[in-house]
Amino acid sequence: MNAPFIAEPLADQRAQEHEFLVAPSRERRRLQCYLAMLLGDIVSIFIGFALTGYLLGGRPSLGASIGNAQLILPIYLTFALYNGSYSKETLQEGWTGIFRAMTAVVISVVVVVFVQFLIRPENDVSRAGFNGGAITAMIVLAWTRLQLRSFVSWRCEGAVINELIIDDGGPQVTMKGAIRISAAAMGLKPNLNDPNALDRVGLILRNIDRVIVSCPAGRRADWAMMLKGANVDGEVLDDEVARLGAQGARVVGKHGLLLVSAGPLGLRDRVLKRLFDVTFAGSAILALSPLLIAVALAVKLQDRGPVFFTQRRMGRGNRFFNMYKFRSMTQALGDATGSVSASKDDKRITRVGRFIRRTSIDELPQLFNVLLGDMSLVGPRPHATGSLAGDKLFWEVDSRYWQRHSLKPGLSGLAQVRGFRGATDHESDLVNRLQADLEYLEGWTIRRDIQIILLTLRVLVHDRAF
Repeated sequence: MNAPFIAEPLADQRAQEHEFLVAPSRERRRLQCYLAMLLGDIVSIFIGFALTGYLLGGRPSLGASIGNAQLILPIYLTFALYNGSYSKETLQEGWTGIFRAMTAVVISVVVVVFVQFLIRPENDVSRAGFNGGAITAMIVLAWTRLQLRSFVSWRCEGAVINELIIDDGGPQVTMKGAIRISAAAMGLKPNLNDPNALDRVGLILRNIDRVIVSCPAGRRADWAMMLKGANVDGEVLDDEVARLGAQGARVVGKHGLLLVSAGPLGLRDRVLKRLFDVTFAGSAILALSPLLIAVALAVKLQDRGPVFFTQRRMGRGNRFFNMYKFRSMTQALGDATGSVSASKDDKRITRVGRFIRRTSIDELPQLFNVLLGDMSLVGPRPHATGSLAGDKLFWEVDSRYWQRHSLKPGLSGLAQVRGFRGATDHESDLVNRLQADLEYLEGWTIRRDIQIILLTLRVLVHDRAF
């Protein structure tokens, strides 16, 4: 028979609470940071519109400019609160907060313009003042948020949330900034029949935002039940999740299911990425058409062979497609399977081919692959099926290799802008670019695609192109 739970005297209880306090509360500090960002955004919007109005029309225009700011502000705050402009994530990643705030400003401007058109279409509003005010407000807002990063670091002392690792005999796990305690040393046991044990764990978890328990498999269920009532984000370490590469979990009836692969991007993201691909690729083909024609003539005149080199590559969904390049090797010595990587003094490469390979011009025909839908502007680079890293096929080096094909292959990718390109003479050459590709797959955003394209322009000419 279990012993009854007896409440301790108040003085003893307070002493025990102090003894088990492992971290100060950060909630109030986060609220202070949110308030500082909120006030900073409000002031920035008013300054942006007022400054633009004063520069364009002097003091007489200040009233109208401030009126525009007053129209924008409530709509902005509504969307900013909705899209997470004031959240833990924005405290941890400053640029994330700036991007979300910019998005809220743009939406607010669109809403105000639309409403004014519907209600008062004849209203004479200075377009220069309104648009200029919105742009200036965005610039001032971004600058203000960047300045507030030091305030956030000061108030949060380098850690926005408190993370706790409870070591109860399971695998060792290391997380930057996390607090680590020993369950044995602190007298913590997942005993669901002992209210005192529950209280002891509750005291430890006070002010904790996320807790991770590392324990043997036999105690995971008990720890899970204890954490469910602890009013904290709780996780139980299970290395099987890592082995399977699980991305999430759900319960169906009495069965637990681990999500080990994800489907395509959502419809909105697919449409956005495709529109961006088609617009950019189509514009690039038109702008570069003189260069494309000149290179095609040069390749043709070199040895009278075909202009394009077509090679079967593997794309999204592990399906083959034909990838186009300007031919840079002699026709007789071309490598259809890609089993032999090009080297610095490769005799197969023509004089024209050496130039277009070094300047990445040979890759330009893949813009047509983008228009056809086989490729995207940004994504993991498609590899020939016979490509070797050292003396092993790519998928023999790392079984995660096939995960790259969950998105369309790209003209450029995260691996390329980080310098992981060219010949794969060693296994590490593949591992480095594979790691970058998998990082890209973790969460797609149009902003990151644009950043990668801009960074690609800096590495078009590189010493790894042979």
